[in-house]
Amino acid sequence: MKRIAIFASGKGSNAENIVKYFKKSNTIKVELIASNNANAGVLDRIKKHGIKTFIFDKTELINGKVLQALQSQKIDLIVLAGFLLKIPKTIIQTYLNNIINIHPSLLPLYGGKGMYGIRVHQKVSESKDLESGITIHFVNASYDDGAIIFQAKCRLYPNIKANEIQKKVHKLELKFLPRIIQNLLDVKN
Repeated sequence: MKRIAIFASGKGSNAENIVKYFKKSNTIKVELIASNNANAGVLDRIKKHGIKTFIFDKTELINGKVLQALQSQKIDLIVLAGFLLKIPKTIIQTYLNNIINIHPSLLPLYGGKGMYGIRVHQKVSESKDLESGITIHFVNASYDDGAIIFQAKCRLYPNIKANEIQKKVHKLELKFLPRIIQNLLDVKN
């Protein structure tokens, strides 16, 4: 059985989608939802699914408490789904090529520190891009800089608003993130 930990700081729609996707799997299980925000919507969403949650602060992320929690749950893959803190090197080294992130743009465009959520879509809109999409990538020591695993695109029209881009991109996230997780873990079996 491969065990997933999902790190989320916000509403948790991607996290819940992943949980539902693997609910009946005999080989992959979402073991833990971890959040740095005690008021994150993800914690409410996950209650009905009976999955363990772990709330921590930035100090606990850095000082090893989070790493201990991951190891005690025998986590195989960490998925960042709307998680806003930088992952420390100790966790990256321990889980080398076993931490992935989903970013709401076609990296390397509109990535980096402070580029998340609606901010990304505003940049896409301001730049008058005619396509956007998602990037699923491995996590390294720099924001949105790890090796790209998968990208999916959607067409945009001129003068599209950021919130409309966000809706289009979110559909791609829901469609592809669980499938890419499955592919990654199937390869590791």
